[in-house]
Amino acid sequence: MGANESPNLTKKQLIASSLCKHFSLDPKDFLGDSAENDIKTLYSNILQSSGKDSFPGHKDEVMKWIDFAESFPTDSKECFDALNKLNEDLATISVLLDNGLSPTEADVIVFSAIHSFVMGLPNSDCEKLPRVMRWMDYIQMSADSENKEDFGELFGKILVKKPFFDAPLVKPPAKAGADSNAKKTAESTKSANKSEADSSGKTSDAAKKATGEKGATQEKKKSVETEAVAKDKKKKATGDKEATQEKKKSETEAVEKDKELSVSLLNIQVGLIRKAWKHPSADSLLVEEIDVGEAKLRQVVSGLAKFCNPDELTNRRVVLITNVKPGKLRDVMSEGLVLCASNEDHTIVEPLLPPEGAKPGERISFSGIDGKPEDVLNPKKKQLDKITPNLFTDDKGVATFKGIPFMTSAGPCMSSIPRATIK
Repeated sequence: MGANESPNLTKKQLIASSLCKHFSLDPKDFLGDSAENDIKTLYSNILQSSGKDSFPGHKDEVMKWIDFAESFPTDSKECFDALNKLNEDLATISVLLDNGLSPTEADVIVFSAIHSFVMGLPNSDCEKLPRVMRWMDYIQMSADSENKEDFGELFGKILVKKPFFDAPLVKPPAKAGADSNAKKTAESTKSANKSEADSSGKTSDAAKKATGEKGATQEKKKSVETEAVAKDKKKKATGDKEATQEKKKSETEAVEKDKELSVSLLNIQVGLIRKAWKHPSADSLLVEEIDVGEAKLRQVVSGLAKFCNPDELTNRRVVLITNVKPGKLRDVMSEGLVLCASNEDHTIVEPLLPPEGAKPGERISFSGIDGKPEDVLNPKKKQLDKITPNLFTDDKGVATFKGIPFMTSAGPCMSSIPRATIK
């Protein structure tokens, strides 16, 4: 979900709102119907209210793209496979319908359906979808240039890297005068080489005599140099072997250190707060009962009393670490750690927010990072202390580990605080 995207809007509500922008209608008239109707029905109702016909001659194509939006998967791998297919479809077209240049209702619907997933993709995955990124950037640019499609309040801006073209330098053709001078220079060089060859013939006999006299001296010198070179090679081989062993040792230590710092050690899950209340003996603490897909609700104590009241947290989705060692905080048992974003001076703190559709209990994933979490983190190893300095939100408010988004089946986890620390 984008940094500006309302966390309370479902996919269908986002599509309805953006279609209303496209047709210059008030979205309030249609948001209430989004829960009961599918995307096709919403589209038909909005189109009828606009007084316009479906995109001329392409009704079936519009319906095809609505089916794509309706069935866009929630699993990360299936989402990426669907975007790969879209990337192929965009090979020869600028927008989805009629080979035109202006975005249509089909473009608006598909853009709205896939935006939250694309927003959370790491750069390495974005580079594999050049046509999708080009098309999404084009829809954004069109929205910015046409007041009727200003999506700024619905979707965060997706930053797209654009290729830089450096025109090659062209060497100007040589002039006729330059060709003549080049010819004269070549003839002069040829003549000089001939004179030099004649002269060298006269001196060759003297050179042979001098070579004979120096032969014995050079042979002796060569023997001494050979022995010195052999010693140097032996010394260098010993040094190279030691350097290689030292390098391997350093690489092994680096790998072990990376394992200690890997976020895969943490069992980070989506939770839903069912109930929250003030800690009986600590003004700064709240107690929450959180559903993480287990038979029993987890009880967690959090230092959120100064920043949230219990009513605000009830029925709110959160992100929490569930394999911390259980323990009591001021005599109340805590079985987890709710992850929160904080601004620099710690005056604003809020729990991370998973996207609409993320299910309680599902594990947060990080693209390119695999590994089984620890059953229970060992406090003596201070694993959390080593990992949390690498947790932060980016410029868009997306929660990340070393810049890699916290991903769920429904998209990335977010915060309204950009460039925040996460603990």
